[in-house]
Amino acid sequence: MLFRQVINEDLGCASYLVGDIESGQAVVVDPQWDISPYLDAASSRGVRITHIIETHTHADHVSGRGRLHEATGATMHVSPLAGAGFPHQPLADGAVVSLGDVRLQAMHLPGHRPEHTGLLVIDASRGDEPWAVLTGDSLFVGDVGRPDLAVDALEGAHDQYRSITRLMQLPDWVEVYPGHIGGSLCGSSEISAKTSSTIGYERAHSQLLTSIGQEEFADELIARLAVKPPDLDRVVGMNSGPLITPGAPPPALDGDEFLRRAQAGGLVIDGRSSAAFAAAHVPGSLSVPTAGSGFATRAALVAGRDDPLLLVGSDEAQARDMAERLAAVGRREIIGVLAGGFSAYLDEGLPTSSIERVRAVDLPARLQADPAILVVDVRDHSEFQEARLPGSVNRPYWAFRDGPGDIPTGRALAVICAAGKRAGLAASALAREGRGPIIHVDNGGVQTLADLGMQMERG
Repeated sequence: MLFRQVINEDLGCASYLVGDIESGQAVVVDPQWDISPYLDAASSRGVRITHIIETHTHADHVSGRGRLHEATGATMHVSPLAGAGFPHQPLADGAVVSLGDVRLQAMHLPGHRPEHTGLLVIDASRGDEPWAVLTGDSLFVGDVGRPDLAVDALEGAHDQYRSITRLMQLPDWVEVYPGHIGGSLCGSSEISAKTSSTIGYERAHSQLLTSIGQEEFADELIARLAVKPPDLDRVVGMNSGPLITPGAPPPALDGDEFLRRAQAGGLVIDGRSSAAFAAAHVPGSLSVPTAGSGFATRAALVAGRDDPLLLVGSDEAQARDMAERLAAVGRREIIGVLAGGFSAYLDEGLPTSSIERVRAVDLPARLQADPAILVVDVRDHSEFQEARLPGSVNRPYWAFRDGPGDIPTGRALAVICAAGKRAGLAASALAREGRGPIIHVDNGGVQTLADLGMQMERG
C-alpha cells in the first residue's frame, strides 16, 4: 500500500495520495493547487493516479483538481450534495472507491459543509477493518472544523456534533489524518500543528470531545470562531464550477514600469522580511513576508477583492513564488512582478519609503519618552480582550482591507501584535493611508511587554 500525506505549510492544508502498488492505481484526496508532489510521488512508486476525491467544496483555497485531471485524466468524485459543476461520479455515504486491495469508503460527515465527506481507509491485504480515517474538515488534531462557512453557525455546529459522534464510534486505534493543521482558518487557534492522531487520543484529550453535550459543544465551537477565509464566496464558486487551470504567468516589469503601474492604482505586495521592508520599500507597499506560514491568506485578507496586484521579492523568483501562492487562494489578478527583485529597483535610483521598526523590549522606554504615542493593537478582538496595554486601540490587521477606520491622523502610532508579523502588515497599511509617523513593534508583542512587568488591562 502507498500512503503519502502532503502538507501545504503556507495554508495549513493537508492532502493525501493513497494507492495500491500491486494494481498500480492511486487516488489523490483534496489536491492542493500545486500538483507536483502527487505526480512526483506517483511516478517514483510506479503508480498511476486514476481517481481524485474532494471531501467537500473548499472555501479557503483553490483546488488543484482541474490541473490534476488535465495531467492524468483521473475520474473525479465528490458528494452528490455538493452541486458540483464539473464532470464527476457522486460519492454518497457508504460508497467505495476501490484500488486493488485498497478501498476508500465514504463517510458523510456534515457540519463544516452539508456535503462534507470523510474517508475510511481499508487495506484488504491486512484486514477488512479501517486502519485510518481521512477526516477532512470534520475532526482536526485538537479541534474540529468551523461550522459557519456554508450554513448558519448553530445549524452547522449541531451537524458537526452528530458527525463527530459518528467518528467517535470508530475503534481507538484508527488513525486520524485531517484536512488541516495549525494556521488554517477552517478551524480555530486550537488546531495542533501535529499532522495526525488517533480516534482514542482525540476522544481522551480534545476539549470538545470530553463528555460534553450537544448544546455545550455548539456554544464552545461558535465561541472559537475567528475571521472567515478571504473571498470565500469567490473561492467556493471557483471550486464548484468548471475546472480551474493556470493562467499566463504575470509579466516581469522593470522598476519604472512597476512604479508607474503602482501609481496608477496597482497594489504592491512585498514578500521580503519585515526588517528589509522597514529599511526601504516601494512607496505604498503592503508588507506580507513569505517566511513562515500564512502569506497567501494574510495578503488576500488585506488586499481589496479586485485590486490589481504587483509583487515584490528579494529576487524575481520569490515574487513568482508569491504569485503561485496567491493563485492558490483565488487571487489571479496579478499584473506584474518586479524584474530582478528589489535590489534592481534600488539600482535604478527610484523613490523608496521606510518605516521605523523597534523591538518589543524597547517599546516601554519609547512610550515613556513620548507619552503621546498611540498604541494600535492589531490582534484579533478575542486576544485584545484577554490582555492589552492601557489606552491602546484595537483594529485587527485583516480589517485594514476596509481602511484605517477611526485611527487618528497626525499622531505617532506604535503598531503591535503578538510577535510582529501582523503588526508589520498593519503598519504598512497605515503608512499607505497617510497615517503616522508609524512605529512597527517587532520581535515580540503584547505578551513580551506583560513579561517585562508592564500593566495590562483585561476583560
